[in-house]
Amino acid sequence: MNELKNIVEQSMEIIREAGQNIKNRAGKIHQTQIQHKSPHDYVTETDKETELFLVKELGKILPGSSFLTEEKTAAYQQSDYVWIIDPIDGTTNFIHGLFPVSVSVALQHQQKTVLGIVYEVGAGEMFHAIAGENAFLNREKIRVSYEQKMDNALIATGFPYKDYDHLDAYMQSFRHLMFHTAGIRRLGSAAADLVYVACGRMDGFYEYGLNPWDVAAGAFIVQQAGGRISDFAGGNNWLFGKEMLATNGPIHEEFLQHLKIFLK
Repeated sequence: MNELKNIVEQSMEIIREAGQNIKNRAGKIHQTQIQHKSPHDYVTETDKETELFLVKELGKILPGSSFLTEEKTAAYQQSDYVWIIDPIDGTTNFIHGLFPVSVSVALQHQQKTVLGIVYEVGAGEMFHAIAGENAFLNREKIRVSYEQKMDNALIATGFPYKDYDHLDAYMQSFRHLMFHTAGIRRLGSAAADLVYVACGRMDGFYEYGLNPWDVAAGAFIVQQAGGRISDFAGGNNWLFGKEMLATNGPIHEEFLQHLKIFLK
């Protein structure tokens, strides 16, 4: 446990430094610094530079650890310790000078997540958790909301930008939930959506087309804050299964029943 506490303290300092650089550049990116990985899927020089910085500095904390990263700046290989990194979650927001924009870092030990950090750079909010402990925002303990009913729940989601296979079903679910919740927000950063569930700002979050680096840290923080994570079938295939439902817990089963009408 003490080892994890030391790792998270060192990691947060590294991530804070990376986040400050991202904040300083937000909204100031020239078109020549933006590449299109696919239509509507952007990567900037800052994404790549930040990822390289994180890989280098986090690698010093745990020599011999490996990395699963969005921009593939480090080749993934089997290792006891694996860092899962999204250097900028919310790149489109970042390009336009909008927030939230998040740095998301999780650490797995023997395929089990033991540490999660999400730094929302706009508000300077550092969320973190380690295995067996509570979740924290700027070192203050957080927990999920107490909401019991979907009708009163504020939920977050993300719109698909490249995976349109389930678009019609998704839009039907979106319309349905407009009538069965207190409101829906689309903020542009899945990592931020998740930690907002963890601290009770949101009661739930769902999205498909997700990658491990989008959700590994945030989902772990939700769990440590007392919330629940599943795929759309209620199972555990959410880290690599490209779909996720995250809630405060009490509304989870009701939320699943709404989703199963459309997203089976």
